[in-house]
Amino acid sequence: MAYLTAAVVLLGLLCLLNLMLTIGILRRLRADAAQGHNPGLPFDLGPGSAPGDFTAVTTAGEPLSHDTLTGVVGFFSAGCEACHTLLPSFVEHARELGRDNVLAVVGGDDQETVDALTPVARVVTAELDGGPVARAFQNTWTPALYLVGDDHRIAATGARMEELPVRHLAGRA
Repeated sequence: MAYLTAAVVLLGLLCLLNLMLTIGILRRLRADAAQGHNPGLPFDLGPGSAPGDFTAVTTAGEPLSHDTLTGVVGFFSAGCEACHTLLPSFVEHARELGRDNVLAVVGGDDQETVDALTPVARVVTAELDGGPVARAFQNTWTPALYLVGDDHRIAATGARMEELPVRHLAGRA
């Protein structure tokens, strides 16, 4: 009987410790969210950060660099179901924003995605874990979206077009 009592007391103490740790984690997450941090999304560069220097060439032969980049940047990869789900919305917004305001970085062998994006965006095909644009953005996952302001700093990040405040870019040439 003494062992059963000790086991119940020990179990109760462990449950109390677990509850205290959970409350502490929730408070920390709320504090981070209130300060604008979003630990749920793996963006190494967030709003206010500047992507690193890079140079790249689009599939149409256009040169790109950190200094010429503003607007929406999207990272897509072959075999990524979420990327294929995002694609129609990205293409629709890209049409509205204008080709010069949209860059799509496509990793892997995904000619269908490249073909869908080429009329509405500047497209770079590159390895997403070692290509120059991915390194500049420190991007390691897809889909990933960045809104880059005229100051060449990241204004917003997201995984869906609805998470980016892009409406003010529409019609800008």
